Amino acid sequence: MAHLVETMAYVGATPWHGLGNQLTSRQPLNVWAKQAGMDWDIRETPVRYVTESAGSLGAIMSFEDSKVLFRSDTHAPLSVVSARYKVVQPSEILEFYRDLTEVSGFELETAGVLKGGRKFWALARTGQTGTLKGKDVSHGYVLLATGCDGTLATTAQFTNIRVVCNNTLAIALNHQSGAVKVPHSTTFDPRAVKQQLGISVSTWDDFMYRMKALSERKMKHSEVQSYFLKVFTDFTPKGPGVTNERAMAKALSLFEGAGRGADLASSKGTAYGLLNAVTEFVDHERRARSTDHRLDSAWFGQGASLKQKALDQALLLAA
Repeated sequence: MAHLVETMAYVGATPWHGLGNQLTSRQPLNVWAKQAGMDWDIRETPVRYVTESAGSLGAIMSFEDSKVLFRSDTHAPLSVVSARYKVVQPSEILEFYRDLTEVSGFELETAGVLKGGRKFWALARTGQTGTLKGKDVSHGYVLLATGCDGTLATTAQFTNIRVVCNNTLAIALNHQSGAVKVPHSTTFDPRAVKQQLGISVSTWDDFMYRMKALSERKMKHSEVQSYFLKVFTDFTPKGPGVTNERAMAKALSLFEGAGRGADLASSKGTAYGLLNAVTEFVDHERRARSTDHRLDSAWFGQGASLKQKALDQALLLAA
C-alpha cells in the first residue's frame, strides 16, 4: 500500500509513527527543505478544456473561475481550486520558524509532506517543559501545517507531547480552540499568525496548570464509564447517538493499566489518565489503513477531533 507520507525528516529519536529521514540537530532550513521533501513550489495554471467539432479536436478553451495547482518538480497535479485561492508554499511553512529557531530557542523536530504534496507541515519544540507528579514529563511544540486540496486551512497549533508515551494533544488557548487558522481565501501573514498565536510562557503555564488539576482529580468508577461514553458516542440532535463500543473498551483498558504511563501517579485513577487513554488510543491504537493515515487523522482529521472532545470532557470534570 502506498504511504500518505511522501517524504519527511526529523531530529532526535524516531517519531512515534516511525517514518522519515533522521537529521542532526540545528540544521539550516535549506537542509530541512531537501530532506523533508519540501524543496519544490506549487505552481498554478488556468483550467483548460478541449472542444470537439465533427469528431475532431476543436479549440482549447479556458475556464477563468478555477485554476489547477501542480508541483514544480514532478508536474504532478495537486488540486483544482477557485481562481481566488491563495497558495501557501512549502518554503513558507519552514520560513515561519526561521526567527523562532535562530532567536527564540525553538528547534525543528519534524517536517514533511503528506498525500503527494497536498498537505505539508513542520513541528518545532518550543523549549517549554512541564512535569507532573510521578516524573510525568511533557514538552511544548508549535505545529504549522497547510493543504492545497481544500481539506486544511493554514493552521498554527500549540501541541503538547507527553514523553512517556509520545501522545500528542492540541493545547487550547484562552479556553477556546488552540489553533490559528488562515483560510486560503486570504493571504498568509506569518507575523500576524505569531502575534495571534501568542507564543509565550503564559500559554504553556496555563495549559500545565490545567493538566495538573486533571492529575489531582480522582475518578469514581461511575464517572469513568460516563466519561468514555460521552467521548465515544456520536450524539445527534435527531435521536440517540451511536457508541463505538470497541474503541471505548480499548481506551478503558489503556486507562486501567495497559496504557504507557498509566501507572504513573499523575494518571492512575485520575482525569488526566482518562485523557491520556484517549490520546494514546488515537495516536497508537485506533484502526487505520497505515501508520501515516493514523498520523494524518491524529493531527488533522477525526482523530484530532476526538482528542479535542476528550480534552473538553476532562476539563469539565475538573471545573
